[in-house]
Amino acid sequence: MIRIKIQERRNRNSFTFAEQKLTIVYSKYDFMSHSSLVDQLQAQRHYFLSGITRPYSFRKEQLLKLKKAVLHYEKEIHDALHADLKKSEEESWVTETGFLLSDITAVLKGLKHWMAPERVPTNLLNLPSTSYIYREPLGVVLIIGPWNYPFQLLLAPLVGAIAAGNCAVLKPSEFAPHTGAIVEKIIKELYPPEYILYVQGEGASVIPEMMNHFHFDHVFYTGSTTVGRLIYQMAAKDLVPVTLELGGKSPCVIEPDANLRVAARRIAVTTYSNAGQMCIAPDYVLVHESVKEAFLREFIKAIKAFYTDEPENSHSYGKIINERQFDRLVRYLDSGTIVYGGRHDKQRLFIEPTILESVSMDDAIMQEEIFGPIVPVLTYKTKEEALAMIERNRNPLSFYLFTSNTGSEQWWIERASFGGGCVNNASWHFTNHNLPFGGRGFSGTGAYHGKHSFLTFSHQKSVMKTPTWFDPNVRYPPFKGKLKLFKMVIR
Repeated sequence: MIRIKIQERRNRNSFTFAEQKLTIVYSKYDFMSHSSLVDQLQAQRHYFLSGITRPYSFRKEQLLKLKKAVLHYEKEIHDALHADLKKSEEESWVTETGFLLSDITAVLKGLKHWMAPERVPTNLLNLPSTSYIYREPLGVVLIIGPWNYPFQLLLAPLVGAIAAGNCAVLKPSEFAPHTGAIVEKIIKELYPPEYILYVQGEGASVIPEMMNHFHFDHVFYTGSTTVGRLIYQMAAKDLVPVTLELGGKSPCVIEPDANLRVAARRIAVTTYSNAGQMCIAPDYVLVHESVKEAFLREFIKAIKAFYTDEPENSHSYGKIINERQFDRLVRYLDSGTIVYGGRHDKQRLFIEPTILESVSMDDAIMQEEIFGPIVPVLTYKTKEEALAMIERNRNPLSFYLFTSNTGSEQWWIERASFGGGCVNNASWHFTNHNLPFGGRGFSGTGAYHGKHSFLTFSHQKSVMKTPTWFDPNVRYPPFKGKLKLFKMVIR
């Protein structure tokens, strides 16, 4: 028997394996007692090898069925998201159902073109050959979703997997059970399990069971960096490629020339969306010391305008997912000084939109991803000082800059390392399917959305076609005396 224990330190959006502590136990006995799941995975392999998932007509049909089902079950989906996270139907549409529908539409529009062999130039050495890139499906892929956007972040990768011609296993988070139930209903209604298999259960046992006893062709995981490492390790032993959508501390920099009213409104709307439980929400604000007080006034004004003085009763404000997350977040309230907010109610899993100041870079709140409605506001004097602060938590998933100076804009884009981001906006780059979304380093590896999802779940196969009517002797031995000619051709 093998036992692996990991203490969760970097609290993130997906405690898919367990909350706070991760214990994985597997053995020959565990495998034999769950052989039916492995049999289902093998059935998917046979289904894929039959070739049924490859034609354009098949892929298109499956995507259209999913789109139709999302529209048909829209109310049930929104009700489930409200039960799990108190999301309003408007927020659910923008960030979950509508987002997914938009992605499906974009993929359907481009899919036939993406599937076609792409002709690329051929170098002088290989003329008169022709060169092509063929994109083929990977096979059977595993998609592991988080609880913070339990609908969209599970099914958006599935869109890419279907578009690329794969079979897929979906593992939802067990911490959003209402959404998990409606997604299960949709998937089982639409697809046979040998094509799309929906696996419920505790991630700590289910995921290792699958990954250690079946060879997936790709694993797509959204969640914590700590668990991401474990996924990577399990995949690496069989050389299985992975896409890891992790997190990090996404900074928001406000230059002295920024439009403070606009900055405050755009930061507030994403920072407190889903009660702050968003991997690309601004994790902390770095504001130039000369405009800090003016920014705070605008920030507080925006919070009150969006969520009223009683956000616990606001239609637009969500709740914390569970008590463990609530307790973790409340501990952060002891860091620094509360400028605004701070009220909380465990019974309602409510934490008021909160602003902190006088926070030390050595405090836990500046070492861990907050993932809740609490925002530290720090000041800086120079760009270099601010950059040094950001570098203490390298390679954030997102970076946001507010400035009216194109020189400052270019300075930050060139020097700050991050997955993706915005200038004079926050988080909305995620909604543009033309932009690849993904992290780097500690915030993840790989990218998806739109065509990038299709490419993530495809292998790009290079093929060169050479005619037989032209077969010069210079290509063949003996090579003596041909060096000058080779240097002319290969350069």
